[in-house]
Amino acid sequence: MGVRNSPCFFFMLSVLLLCFSLNIHLSFGADTISANHSLYGNQTIVSSEGGNFELGFFCPDGNLVLLNESRIPIWSTNISSTTSNSLVAVLLDNGNLVLKDGSNSKHLIWQSFDYPTHTWLPGSKIGFNKLTNSNQLLTSWKNSEDPAPGLFSLELNPNSSEYLILWNKSQDYWASGPWNGHIFSLVPEMRLTSFYDFSFVNNENESYFTYSLYNPSIVSRLILDLSGQLKQLTWLNSTNEWNLFWNQPRQQCEVYAFCGAFGTCNQIVQPFCKCLYGFTAKLENNWKLNDYSGGCVRRTNLKCRNTSTANGERDRFWVSPNMELPVSPKPVRVGSAAECESTCLDDCSCTAYAFDNNGCSIWLGDLLNLKQLSEEDGRGKTLYIRLAASEFSSAKNKKRIVIRAVVGSVAVVILFGFALVVIGRWQRTSVGAAKAVEGSLVAFGYKDLQNATKNFSEKLGGGGFGSVFKGKLADSTVIAVKKLESISQGEKQFRAEVSTIGTIQHVNLVRLRGFCSEGKKKLLVYDYMSNGSLDSHLFHGKDSKVLDWKTRCQIALGIARGLAYLHEKCRECIIHCDIKPENILLDAQFCPKVADFGLAKLVGREFSRVLTTMRGTRGYLAPEWISGVAITTKVDVYSYGMVLFEFLSGRRNFEHSEDGKVKFFPTWAASVTAGGDILSLLDHRLEGNANAEEVTRICRVAYWCIQDDENHRPSMGQVVQILEGVLDVNLPPIPRSLQVFVDNQEHIVFFTESYQSQSSQAPGNPLLLPLRPGDPHQQLPSPEHDK
Repeated sequence: MGVRNSPCFFFMLSVLLLCFSLNIHLSFGADTISANHSLYGNQTIVSSEGGNFELGFFCPDGNLVLLNESRIPIWSTNISSTTSNSLVAVLLDNGNLVLKDGSNSKHLIWQSFDYPTHTWLPGSKIGFNKLTNSNQLLTSWKNSEDPAPGLFSLELNPNSSEYLILWNKSQDYWASGPWNGHIFSLVPEMRLTSFYDFSFVNNENESYFTYSLYNPSIVSRLILDLSGQLKQLTWLNSTNEWNLFWNQPRQQCEVYAFCGAFGTCNQIVQPFCKCLYGFTAKLENNWKLNDYSGGCVRRTNLKCRNTSTANGERDRFWVSPNMELPVSPKPVRVGSAAECESTCLDDCSCTAYAFDNNGCSIWLGDLLNLKQLSEEDGRGKTLYIRLAASEFSSAKNKKRIVIRAVVGSVAVVILFGFALVVIGRWQRTSVGAAKAVEGSLVAFGYKDLQNATKNFSEKLGGGGFGSVFKGKLADSTVIAVKKLESISQGEKQFRAEVSTIGTIQHVNLVRLRGFCSEGKKKLLVYDYMSNGSLDSHLFHGKDSKVLDWKTRCQIALGIARGLAYLHEKCRECIIHCDIKPENILLDAQFCPKVADFGLAKLVGREFSRVLTTMRGTRGYLAPEWISGVAITTKVDVYSYGMVLFEFLSGRRNFEHSEDGKVKFFPTWAASVTAGGDILSLLDHRLEGNANAEEVTRICRVAYWCIQDDENHRPSMGQVVQILEGVLDVNLPPIPRSLQVFVDNQEHIVFFTESYQSQSSQAPGNPLLLPLRPGDPHQQLPSPEHDK
């Protein structure tokens, strides 16, 4: 095979290009190239059956070829054949390019699957050859335009059955966990899909992992991205783009040395990489192509301690707070921070130091894997970066300019300040008359809200954190005002928390308009939702509109999107802690809005991964709450799964039957889902008018969400993809806790009150607990016990 006439430096795309993202230029109309024929220019070959794979060549600066102008090969398969005239290259429909003697031969001389680059296709394998003691590697591209090997690689650990992602083939920063016979232990997402058939092979010759697709019409690939993350992608015909199924590591800044030397990675801003003060990008053009591996270089060279600059100043240290310290420090035994600084200055190769309760650490040479943390993170340390003295002079000059600008503006600020005070007083006397700046919150006065709600006369509902009242602003905007009870924060903390929540805006989250904080009086002002809460439509059929199946599916998807935003898209992950129908509000078009989101965070900072007190409502509480262990976003996933069951049945999950026994809907639904009339699970008011496939999908999602082990539950982002039809799911195992209900129905206690540490919620949210035989007085552990 050869290509003619090109002046550029040539590359060959050794992985196959997928035709979805290319303009198709077919010259042969076939999948085969015969011996002594060339593929050149924009010619391509395409796999015969599905046409999913197309082979061609490209070059960043011109035409890509196999031969240069001197007809010298620059790439070869290095194979030989005794019947070279019959040699053919065939592009198979699985994306494998094979060379064989004759089109009908089954003997493969060479295949591209044996030489993967950054793409791992179904049917190919990444493993370890025990005979040659060599690894097959998946290797990232250098940047978004250059397919040359990058710094990141995926390989099988020859000493175990787990895969590692490495930086520079030396430093591993992610592991799949060992193969347990079904999945890799640290990749629970593998449990959630029925697209793939996974297998791991380990024999005397080799060990490798491979996967295949049950549905050949699905196009999927796994790539080691130039970001250093392993990504599973599936092609969507509806949008003509790749959809991300999952990626590991989950956060960009978990990739080792992603930002290169003297570059810092910040997970909450984009671009993720930034140079330390006093440094600039080493290869700026590469940064534009998302290749940060070159890192940063100093603007000004350092001087050793005994060598002064022209003005007699020595190197100094720039303070960088809230940093995750670099790896491989050199511990130094000194007694003070001053001695630690002096030790670093005395060593010309020392570039930074840190001094804390653990003592003195200094770093020599390049600083790698720097991470900038937020102040709220709490894990950050102060790092002192060595810079030339002139960098501090530059900083002082910049500071002087800023100070002069500020001083020059004081007179103007004073004049406008007086005007703002007048306007502010006018706003307080005419609540709502002035519109808030877009995206900002209004600080209401208590009397203003008292007037707007007619002295809190029209109550809309209530819960553990207070009561909600209907009101109207001066501009006729209808609002819902929540009076918070037993809130212990100080003024500064309350305002900070409200400000955080006020910046969160999503179509499926209730909008916070403003707040009031006057002494112990703390109120939140929300948009009013004209169709009330979801529970009034699901459980009070006589007095409310019956939600048809399509509307229920749209509401379920909207709730999932709102929770996914709180968990995965906000600057700080927010755990709702109390998902239930009462906290889902519906606007005029029945668009769902998650209400009271962030309320647990609002009430206290302790609501993180180390929560120690129980919150939420019985009947929707994940097992972690009962056992008292630290919680994660998966408690919301569990509650959401319980709500899905109530979407199906149109009734509470726990009910008394006419004979006095307790019915637990999820247990009954499990037997039907495994094999039965799936539409029999539906709310009888729907009269069977629903799509059976959609009902099955929602049942399966619900059961995955309520798995006992939180690691087996999907993320809300994955739930969204499943409900959108992007992903399919296996039939889930029935949680052991549900089986307990089946085995102990004669010992079930039925509770109707809800549980919160502040006060009780609305009635009708039960929790079933099995009792030990002969122990009629067994009760839930108290909040103090759970601590």
